[in-house]
Amino acid sequence: MTHDVPNLGAPNPRHPSLAARLRARVSGWWHDQSGVASLEFVLVVPILVIIFASALESAMLMTRFVLLEQSVDRVMRELRLGRIPNPTPLLVKQLICEKSVILRDCMSSITLEMMPVDTATWAFPSNQVSCYNREQNIMPALDYNPGASQQVMFMRVCVLQDAMFPYTGIGARLSEDLNGEYRLIAISAYVNEPS
Repeated sequence: MTHDVPNLGAPNPRHPSLAARLRARVSGWWHDQSGVASLEFVLVVPILVIIFASALESAMLMTRFVLLEQSVDRVMRELRLGRIPNPTPLLVKQLICEKSVILRDCMSSITLEMMPVDTATWAFPSNQVSCYNREQNIMPALDYNPGASQQVMFMRVCVLQDAMFPYTGIGARLSEDLNGEYRLIAISAYVNEPS
């Protein structure tokens, strides 16, 4: 009587080795196409959302900037022609904010600087425009001098605005140092008409 002694080194077709089972699983997983749409969605949608948010932020920024520039120009025209008697800083700020309707919280975040320009040297201010500091609630002390007849006047206006998407795309780049806010700056020069 002979006993069948199992050959321990030969592969058993009914029980594949660990490497063969692992290879079969990886091959099955590699060729499986379920969940492909989810993967594309997860990879593409965040990029599209950032592009969309940046486009909206850019559109709002440009709209606010154009309206600020236009309102400053309109108020400067009234000042130049002498149609605003005794223009105070508060009155000029109110007129600018009334004409730029889309600027949120304009009166509490606008700074205005007006000064005559010496026509002998044509020296314009070289310092940076000072804006209101909301975090520390500091309104900078700025020059306001409406000037005399036939004098060249230089005006700088700064308004702080909140970004729509301060942590996404262009909004994050605009407001890096201002806690989700960005500066809108308008500069104008004119000559006071003779009285």
